[in-house]
Amino acid sequence: MRRLATLLLSLCLTVPAIAADAAKPDRKEVFGDVTVHYSAFTSSFLQPDVAAAAGLVRSKNQGVLNVSVLKADKPSMAVVSGTVKDLVRGEKPLSFKQITDQGAIYYVAQFTVDQEETLTFKVNVESGGTTNSFSFDQIVPPGE
Repeated sequence: MRRLATLLLSLCLTVPAIAADAAKPDRKEVFGDVTVHYSAFTSSFLQPDVAAAAGLVRSKNQGVLNVSVLKADKPSMAVVSGTVKDLVRGEKPLSFKQITDQGAIYYVAQFTVDQEETLTFKVNVESGGTTNSFSFDQIVPPGE
């Protein structure tokens, strides 16, 4: 599981450089003492054993939205929800699941990637009784 946590953290920090929009290249939102890091990528980036350990479908047509929440710079539990919108299927809800490993906490949701296009993500993070929302656009191409 430690390998899973390391991979998800590295994807959260590095994959955005590949497909980030110019408005938010650092892929984080700050709400007072709560910092939310996020990234979206095609699940084929994951190694098969890592995807299996996280309960994720590894496919060139499945994307992953990875969200981590820090409160006062420490991993924090939260309730994460959201949607993904594309031009063909419209807006679809995302179903997040929590992955905890070695003190790290991640929230991951999968979505369909049929073709390279700009997807709009809307994310809600409830932490400490307060809900914060943000949205971002990202191009997520199908995997190899």
